This record gives sequence, structure tokens and C-alpha cells, in this order.
Amino acid sequence: MNTENKNVINKLKQDFWVCLKMTLIFGVFFIIVNKQFSIKGAGIIFLFSAMYSFVLGMGNGYINDYLSSKWSWVEETNQRVWAGVITTVIFNVIAVLLIHYIQYIIIFDRGINNFFKGELFWTHLFAVMLALGMAAFFHARGFMKNWKESVKKESTQQQIVAKTETAKFETLKSQIDPHFLFNSLNVLTSLIGENPYQAEKFTTKLSKVYRYVLEQRNKELVPIQEELLFAKTYMELLQMRFEDAVKFTIPTTLNNPELKIVPLSLQLLLENAVKHNVVSSNKPLEIKIYEEEGFLQVQNNINPKEAIGKSTKVGLRNIADRYGLITKRNVQITKNNKTFTVSLPLLTKVKDMRIDTNDLENNKYVKAVESVEKLKEFYQNLISYCLVIPFLIFINLRVSPQFHWFWFPMIGWGIGVIFHFLEVNNYRMFLGRNWEERKIKELMEEEDKYQ
Repeated sequence: MNTENKNVINKLKQDFWVCLKMTLIFGVFFIIVNKQFSIKGAGIIFLFSAMYSFVLGMGNGYINDYLSSKWSWVEETNQRVWAGVITTVIFNVIAVLLIHYIQYIIIFDRGINNFFKGELFWTHLFAVMLALGMAAFFHARGFMKNWKESVKKESTQQQIVAKTETAKFETLKSQIDPHFLFNSLNVLTSLIGENPYQAEKFTTKLSKVYRYVLEQRNKELVPIQEELLFAKTYMELLQMRFEDAVKFTIPTTLNNPELKIVPLSLQLLLENAVKHNVVSSNKPLEIKIYEEEGFLQVQNNINPKEAIGKSTKVGLRNIADRYGLITKRNVQITKNNKTFTVSLPLLTKVKDMRIDTNDLENNKYVKAVESVEKLKEFYQNLISYCLVIPFLIFINLRVSPQFHWFWFPMIGWGIGVIFHFLEVNNYRMFLGRNWEERKIKELMEEEDKYQ
């Protein structure tokens, strides 16, 4: 069973239990109010409660979900509004008349001729208006939810783009390192006089290095084979510069050639190894690149330079940041007295690629703003409830005192206000203060088991 079908089934179960709870709540309430303690009377009340809860509740819910899947609230607002108005009016009128037909004609035997007359006409009208009001509330809530998600997504994407471009810029600055370029030109100058043929080879490889930098700098990932060929060219360039003071081993075959890597990450690591270690014939720098357990390992022996000073680790942080933008798998760094190893995750577009926005979305400021917005919505809902319900009670007692229909909106809306209050407080009074964080961690750990 695919993820989409599981989501549909889970939502169906969730809606069913919500409607069942509403049926029981309204049923028990009206049994007590109407003092219908007989089996027949209680059964009829529960039947009516179930019809209203399941037909109107689930019907309007699925209409809302279906229309939202067809037209975006944000990008296709006009189409979504008109589709919602038309379908909601048609459905609720038909649903209310069908429920009332079963209730008043079939069960209470009022007579079909009186179905649209007198008190029943006003009962139909009130029920339709109430159903439309509740449907409008859910549509408006869906609009606000989609709009906020769109704004949050756009903001998150902008931050991701900004971080990506910053990382690319820093990477490009690292590639065209002035020291490397200066040293390369010095080597080239000396070779021109000593060995013109070697100078030509050096120039050719140097041009290949920078051409690769320009070609790959805007890509998220490149095939591992391309990056290894580039690393080989780069290492040959270093060997021409340092001769036998540099030794390297690069794999010729891979278990899966389709695997990908962040471009230019190997050049940063190779240059980093040269920068921080003594490179001489007496103490040659040995660099080994190999594949192991889904990682590309870049390992070098340690011969630290005495005058290098404290490392800023800009290159390593650059690589880690770029990987952090596109995958949840971390760059691993291992160091002992003899070797320094950096493990780069080998990725695929299907399984491993993921823009990790947890750090952005869990930002304390963002969460605080969202909490304030939720609190404002709750107070607006509560104030509306306190103003509208007394007005409905007054109208009911004034127009049709024999039928106290004001209980329906008062109880239904009141339950909504209570759940709204619980949502604003993240259900802490029942589940504890940190239940949300615990559940998120639990779900993430469960997801990791299947990846």
C-alpha cells in the first residue's frame, strides 16, 4: 500500500471517529434535555445526531478537501471560492432536505404536503443556514491554513536559496584560492624555462581544473565518477608542483556509478590537506580516496605544519553546510594521531536527497510568531461566540419559543471553542509540556528505520 492510500485511510478513520464522538455528545445531551430515556426515544435521537454529524460533517469535510486538491487557495483563489460556494450550497440544501425528509416524513409522519409549509419551512431554512455557516467556517479555516503554509514555504525556500547561494559563493572563493593560483603561476614560470613541455602539460591541467570549477559550481550534485576524474587531474597538478612529495590513491571502479556527490568537495579536501601538512620528499603527503559503506572516504597522513596557526576550518564547514542543504546525512570527520579522514555521503536523487528545513522551521522566533497568531485566532473565535450565541438565543425565544434550536449552534460551536483552546495550548494539560517534541522525535526515529 502506497503512502497516498495510507493517508486517505488514516484521514477516513480520523473523520469517522470525530463524527462518532460528535454523535455521542449531541445524542447524550439531547436525551437529557428532552428526557427521552426509553430505548426507542434514545435510539431516534442518536439516529438524528448521527445523520447530522456524518452526512453534514463528513460531506462538507470531503468537499473541502476535494476542492482544495483541485484548486489552490493561494494560486487559484477565484476558482476555489466559486467552486466552494456552488458545491457547498447544492450539497447542504440537498443533504438537509434529505435528513429532514427521513426525520419528519418517514419517522414522524408529518405528511409530504406539509414538508415546505409553516414550521417545517423555517426549520429547513435554519438548518441550511446553520450548515452553510459551519461549512463557510471550515472553508475559511482551510484558506487560512493553506495561505500560512504557502507563506511559510515561500519564506523557507527563500532562506534555503540564500544559504545555497552563500555556500556556492564561499565555495567559489575557496576554489580560486589566491595562494593556490599564485603558487601555480610560480611553478608554471619556473617550468617554462626549465622544461617547456612540462610547462605545457601543467598549463593544460590547470585549465582543466578551472574549467571544471566553472562548469560545476551551480550544480547541487554531480556523478561520483566525474568528481573522481577531476580529483585525479587536480592531484596530478599537485604532483607536478610537489613531485615525489605527494602520493595519492584514487579508485578506478565503484560499486554504483550512479551515486552522486557535492561538486568540488574533493578539491577543497585535497587543498586542505596540502595547506595543513608538511609536503616534502622526506615526509611525503599520502592521500587515499576510497568508497566504504555509502561514503567516499578522503584520508591523508598527518604531518602538521608548525607555522600554520590555528585552523579556521572554513573549507570543512563549507562542505558540511552544502551537504546540510540537500540531505539529512552528515559529513563525518575522524582524526587520530596518524590520519585525518573526511567521509562524504554518496547520494541518490530518489532516496537520500532531502532539503532539511527543520532548523528553519524550529526557529524559536518563528514558533513564537505562530503561537501568537494562534492565540489571536482563538480570542477572535471566543469573542464571536460570546456575541453571536446570545443573539441566536434571543431570536429563537422570540420567533419560535416552542422549539429550542439554539442548543445546536451553542453546543457545537462551544465544543469547537474548547478544542481551539486545547490546540492553542498544544494539548499540554492532557499530554504534558513536551509531548510534541517527544512525538516528533519518535516519528523521526521510526522513519529512519525504513530508510
